[in-house]
Amino acid sequence: MLTKSYLAKPGEVEQKWYLVDASDKVVGKLATEIAMILMGKHRPTYTPHVDTGEYVVVVNAEKVVLTGRKWEKKEYTHYTGYTGLRRETAGQRLEKNPTEVLSEAVRRMLPKNKLAVRMLEKLKVYAGAEHPHQAQNPQPKDLGV
Repeated sequence: MLTKSYLAKPGEVEQKWYLVDASDKVVGKLATEIAMILMGKHRPTYTPHVDTGEYVVVVNAEKVVLTGRKWEKKEYTHYTGYTGLRRETAGQRLEKNPTEVLSEAVRRMLPKNKLAVRMLEKLKVYAGAEHPHQAQNPQPKDLGV
């Protein structure tokens, strides 16, 4: 008797919407759980080559927390095309664009392939408590505890 493995097919999986409040949550712990939901690893029907994840709406991203002295010590660098790199600390990045700290942490935890681009499109991060996704009726989910 053969046992058959289930492999999800694109468009076959129903995708839910979750609402996450990021107030006073540690960035790394919150980002790992969001990345798991975006990939679909929380489901028993997870299939690596199919996007089986859910939509995640994050509010209050400006109130996230980094432990220790990471606001001053943690540096983000990027190449400009000229000699030398651009550097900014996590505190500077939070002031400039509060949603980028969390969304960048989630992006780096996703797989490095074309499917990750589609997964990242399902992440909606907002600095304040308001979001325009009321029509999707996102279910509140407590993450990063």
